[in-house]
Amino acid sequence: MSTSTVTPPAPADRPADDKTPARGSRRRGEVSPLAKLTSHGVLAVASLIALFPVAWLVFLSLGPDKDDYLRPGGIWGKMTLDNYSFVLQNTNFFDWLKSSLIVSLGTTVIGVLVAATTGYAVSRMRFPGYKKFMWVLLLTQMFPVAVLMVPMYQILSDLRLIDTYLGLILVYCSTAVPYCAWLMKGYFDTIPFEIDEAGRVDGLTPIGTFLRLILPLARPGLAVAAFYSFITAFGEVAFATTFMLDDEKYTLAVGLQSFVSEHDAQRNLMAATAVLIAIPVSAFFYLVQKNLVTGLTAGGTKG
Repeated sequence: MSTSTVTPPAPADRPADDKTPARGSRRRGEVSPLAKLTSHGVLAVASLIALFPVAWLVFLSLGPDKDDYLRPGGIWGKMTLDNYSFVLQNTNFFDWLKSSLIVSLGTTVIGVLVAATTGYAVSRMRFPGYKKFMWVLLLTQMFPVAVLMVPMYQILSDLRLIDTYLGLILVYCSTAVPYCAWLMKGYFDTIPFEIDEAGRVDGLTPIGTFLRLILPLARPGLAVAAFYSFITAFGEVAFATTFMLDDEKYTLAVGLQSFVSEHDAQRNLMAATAVLIAIPVSAFFYLVQKNLVTGLTAGGTKG
């Protein structure tokens, strides 16, 4: 009896593993080199557009003549810091700086305090008309400055607050508080309500819970509100021109107008003063910039 050897059939080629990417294909979420190059190019162009006005202002401030802005190419051969020396030594720059800091910091402290307490109350408490109250705050932002100027002047005059720092601070708070209250309300909505309940269980009063538990968690939102309040007061011109009568109490934005007369404009001195004005704002931005992005994004998640 003969035996035969059965040869098993050759195994078929196994299909390629689905997890192994084919040659030339990209993984999910991977960006192509062309897309990276395009995005970096767009960001570079946007950065140049944003920085060009600042660089141009600094460049014009180095020109010694008031008409150098008409012939900017001639500044290269005669750059000087005389404009800065003149502004610091022959004007009331430091008085203007003092007034600006008093008004801006006062607006920041009072505005953030009022906005934080208002936003927390609307976020946590349900009282009659709390939604309408927030809409009323938003409605106050719709009135133009020209409409508000006369009634505000009359109110400040009756309170004898014309040409005072407190009067100007209260005026700026009327502009900063509504926006900051909406911002803080949105940020407080992102903080779990269980934290308030835990504070009550531990025996804290509502004010104690707000000060000891909620505010430390709301630092990014407070930083955004503080920055907005500061720049609102620091760069405003119309109210400061109307309500501040003494030259020594002018803010920097108003003092800048002293370089412009009916028939002349010392643009080189204006440029130098504008550069000096930007220094305090840049320093304040540096102090709060770590929390700005977090506060802006978190405050917009809930309305």
